[in-house]
Amino acid sequence: MSFLSNYWSRWFNTDDEARLVFSSIIGLVAVAWILALLVKKSSNRNPPLPPGPRGLPLIGNLLSLDPELHTYFGGLAKSYGPIYTLKLGGKIGVVITSPELAKQVLKDQDTTFANRDVPVVGREAAYGGVDIVWTPYGPEWRMLRKVCVREMLGNATLDSVYGLRRRELRQTIGHLHGKAGTAVDVGEQMFVTVLNVITGMLWGGTVKGEERAGLGAEFKEVVGEMTALLGAPNISDFFPALERLDLQGIQKRMKGLAKRFDRIFEKMIEQRLKMSGDHGSKDFLQILLQMKETHGDANTPFTITHVKALLMDMVVGGTDTTSNAVEFAVAEIMNRPEIMAKVQQELDSVVGKDNIVEESHINKLPYLSLVMKEALRLHPSLPLLVPHCPSATSVVAGYTIPKGARVFVNVWAIHRDPSIWENPLEFRPERFCDGKWDYSGNDLNYFPFGSGRRICAGTAMAERMFMYSLASLLHSFDWSVPAGERLDLEEKFGIVLKKKLPLVAVPTPRLSHPSLYE
Repeated sequence: MSFLSNYWSRWFNTDDEARLVFSSIIGLVAVAWILALLVKKSSNRNPPLPPGPRGLPLIGNLLSLDPELHTYFGGLAKSYGPIYTLKLGGKIGVVITSPELAKQVLKDQDTTFANRDVPVVGREAAYGGVDIVWTPYGPEWRMLRKVCVREMLGNATLDSVYGLRRRELRQTIGHLHGKAGTAVDVGEQMFVTVLNVITGMLWGGTVKGEERAGLGAEFKEVVGEMTALLGAPNISDFFPALERLDLQGIQKRMKGLAKRFDRIFEKMIEQRLKMSGDHGSKDFLQILLQMKETHGDANTPFTITHVKALLMDMVVGGTDTTSNAVEFAVAEIMNRPEIMAKVQQELDSVVGKDNIVEESHINKLPYLSLVMKEALRLHPSLPLLVPHCPSATSVVAGYTIPKGARVFVNVWAIHRDPSIWENPLEFRPERFCDGKWDYSGNDLNYFPFGSGRRICAGTAMAERMFMYSLASLLHSFDWSVPAGERLDLEEKFGIVLKKKLPLVAVPTPRLSHPSLYE
């Protein structure tokens, strides 16, 4: 205290000129310090959020959302640009609608954006979100990805179960031959086919005869409702404090649907555990149960919950996507008779009318491959992919994307962008003739299976099932719209895109002998 007293005493006894000089120095130092703070604050300030429509207090843009989110988001991009913000209650949504910005998110900053914003219904459907779709990027996800790709969906494994795919597809062709001249639901038939293939791969199950239509329709309804709930806006996701109230009843509905599948999984697991001493041929469930005992470590164990979550991924993720994609392709081809004729001419040249399609023919059908690419361009199975969620605040195109935001990549809109695609609404397979685009996700003008670390693990299986199914349907039958009906190509949004109205069509046999349908 005496020091300070002496200091201020000396200061006030100093002459006026000295005090003025000293005061000026102190003032300059203070101004410099304040400016330095302002500059530092400015340099640390994040860029603004992307632009977007003005929302209401508290609820933001929730009330303006259209159920057909893919087209609604595409329309907003025309007003607000290729990146914009939506305020979704207590959550920030960011929509990406250009290849350049999709590349920044899915490739350049892939690790940051590799997580998912897990919806409440996603946790219900996937045993708490421990499957390959919803698990956060990290050691557990890498383990699950390795299990899927190496043990279940790799080319060697898919080669080994070709006989299963062939058997199920031949049963479908035979079933359709029995319905010749009458209207059939193409999507439902394809769903049962893919379901039989997948359940056959998983635990050897198959649906035959008259049971086929009934059980297939039931499974299709359950899977369709699950995927619809996964794509539906849920208040619980936007206001987490309200989750326990489940105001829309979405969580309760998903829990009921998930339990129906869980009972099947429990039954199959129980049967396979009783067969543990059987050294015969193994299905995937047996392999997974053995891996539960040997795979993983203390930090990333492979548990029975993981087993059931992967079964759910295969049944739900593999059936609806593939069957809907084939249904869209058949509808588009029926709408363009000249394309139907060209596909069938190629099939007749490679396979012949006195033979049946084998998977070995597929690589010799280049035009059919173009048809698949074009069908997935116009109708990508996941029109907004699965929403991404940055693990840290990031900058894209000079805008801030906050940690925890829900990031939608509108692949549907990018695939229909007239600045990228000539006459984008026209179904024209020839646009892929130059071989420029594939399914690798490296070119963000065309990425129907996604891109980056979270690219679809089932691409190889989807491609095989799509091509083999479409080739068999178009080689075996001519297809026409029932008398008095019209062909409809409208879409219905869900996390999985589907036709608004099921494709009901009449098959007419075109092969040389009825025995080819047996």
